[in-house]
Amino acid sequence: MVKKMGRRLVTALMCVMLLVCLLPVTARADTGPKPSVEITIENMDGRVCYGTLLSETESTGPASVWDGREESIQDYGDNHSVWQAFAEYKDADGFFFLQQYWRCDGTKGFTWGYHPPQTFKILLYYPETGEFVSSGVLERYAFDSYYTANLADGAMTVRRSFNYTAQIVGLVGRMVITILIELGVALLFSFREKKLLGLITVVNVVTQLALNAALFAIYNAEGPWVALIFYIPLELLVIIVEAVVYCLTFRRATERMISVGKIVLYALAANVASFVIGWVIARFVPFLF
Repeated sequence: MVKKMGRRLVTALMCVMLLVCLLPVTARADTGPKPSVEITIENMDGRVCYGTLLSETESTGPASVWDGREESIQDYGDNHSVWQAFAEYKDADGFFFLQQYWRCDGTKGFTWGYHPPQTFKILLYYPETGEFVSSGVLERYAFDSYYTANLADGAMTVRRSFNYTAQIVGLVGRMVITILIELGVALLFSFREKKLLGLITVVNVVTQLALNAALFAIYNAEGPWVALIFYIPLELLVIIVEAVVYCLTFRRATERMISVGKIVLYALAANVASFVIGWVIARFVPFLF
């Protein structure tokens, strides 16, 4: 009875998983997430301020240095004088203004979200006084790079400001959801002994930490599309590892005999269930994923 129910559960969940993975996705040459640099500015004094990233190279993506021709000047309307001030700025290290800039006194920062420079400086301009404030040389350190610029005492100091708190909250939330789902599936398979449930919890903590660490490293190095490509094979590896560990430990943790087939079936069903239910939850609570 349990075996039949387990097989039906796995079959149903596998069908849903396949449907999720096969949802139509339109691919174009320039679609998908792009690297970004997000700048947060602290201790601004309330003056009108514009910001840009000066680039070590003369172009990145569609952004490039002004070629000097009047006809190629973009229409900046009332902000033409700001563009001109940036265009005429001479950086001591020869970095270039690529004609991208943002007003940042109201937002306390700006984001270059489409092909930002790899090596850059932060440059702020105050049009009321003609003053410029520049940072030292910085690098994109991840697919999405975050920096905080502090303007205390009129100078600019910059630090990396990746939101590790949000990442930890998301990781803990995902782990709790996964463990609860897999414990629920264990009860459906009549795995009710405290030792078995404790073992499942410990194994899931280890495998989820390893899985999330691998995906985090891939995401920061290559971006979300590559991380998504690796997700399925890594999840399959987790299923194999958990199945092997459970086969080696389940029968030692309980006095009753449990067949290898049932243990493997549980590992598969539990992980497919956590994948499908997690995907559904992510649609409603995206900050956890």
